[in-house]
Amino acid sequence: MKDIDKQYFKEMMARYRRGEASAEERRLLESFYEAFDANEELVTADNEIALNQQLKQRIDARIEAERPVRRLWIRWWAAAAILLLIGTGIWYVRMPEISQLALAKNKIEPGGNRATLQLANGSKIDLTAVGNGLIAQQAGVSIQKNAKGLLVYTIASPTAGSVGDNTISTPLGGQYEVVLPDGTKVMLNAASSLTYPLVFGAERKVTLTGEAYFEVAKDKAHPFKVSSAGQTVTVLGTHFNINAYADEASVKTTLLEGSVEVAGGAVKERIVPGEQAMMQGTDLSKRTVDVDKEVAWKNGLFAFDGDDLKTILRQVARWYNVEIVYDGAVSTEKFYGEIPRESKLADVLKILELNNVHFTIEGRRLLVSTN
Repeated sequence: MKDIDKQYFKEMMARYRRGEASAEERRLLESFYEAFDANEELVTADNEIALNQQLKQRIDARIEAERPVRRLWIRWWAAAAILLLIGTGIWYVRMPEISQLALAKNKIEPGGNRATLQLANGSKIDLTAVGNGLIAQQAGVSIQKNAKGLLVYTIASPTAGSVGDNTISTPLGGQYEVVLPDGTKVMLNAASSLTYPLVFGAERKVTLTGEAYFEVAKDKAHPFKVSSAGQTVTVLGTHFNINAYADEASVKTTLLEGSVEVAGGAVKERIVPGEQAMMQGTDLSKRTVDVDKEVAWKNGLFAFDGDDLKTILRQVARWYNVEIVYDGAVSTEKFYGEIPRESKLADVLKILELNNVHFTIEGRRLLVSTN
């Protein structure tokens, strides 16, 4: 069997997520889970060489029949943080006890579908509290919350005309999906907002703050434009993600399908699927990225690939609606792996504590210290 190292394991997990792992790789991963789940004494070695040898022996001994892939993925995370590969140290370990966390009193839940809709007349609708069905009508356009919780605009009259803009906003700990009048689907991440006209004109223009994933309805005659934090993205019909949070170092536009032009001032970049445009100040550049990581939030995951602690905790703060307070120097270790966004905050913190990061929860303040 191939020696297990961090890069090999990481690449194998990527193939597994895409459904491209071989039968042997799937059995190996499942045996990792079985070994972890069935043995209380697993991996207490003091050095990495001894640990890897223990794991290899256990894997060799426990390869068995394949199980359904979907079931494994769910149970894998129910067991513990096996998948998170942290720094360059020992990364297959039991979940530690965290004495600093008053877990029984601080069961902070993950975010969910929460948003507010502001109509053109200024009135606001709490989309979390309102029931399914028709929630508003404006100038021949009906606005409904469907059975799946999506906000859907439908042009009900051929004489419908724009009477101003609508804005959908998510709070910290919220996300929401809206279907615009032209059929474009937009999913907003936490602490984000999208402003759009009730009826589009010659150009389909919207304004974004925060982060959103777009599936733009194709219409060659009417370009779709997204303005966000000093840049404009122009498309005809495509799938892309924009991360434009004010507390991030750059605005990132990641393309999954089609073609996108990103303009910042007088500078323009055209990107193709698998590329990301980065706007930092007045500088605009592009690079190739792992698109699965960039849109992991949309698929219910936190995904890390060499991210530092502050980058991770900014995501945590938005999704769990907590304030991050650092005590002393901040760890510069890099983190790799995935954590479901449906996890309770305490479970996420347990995983991060595997790398000598320590947390204390005080109400909705998260105190962070490292050593």
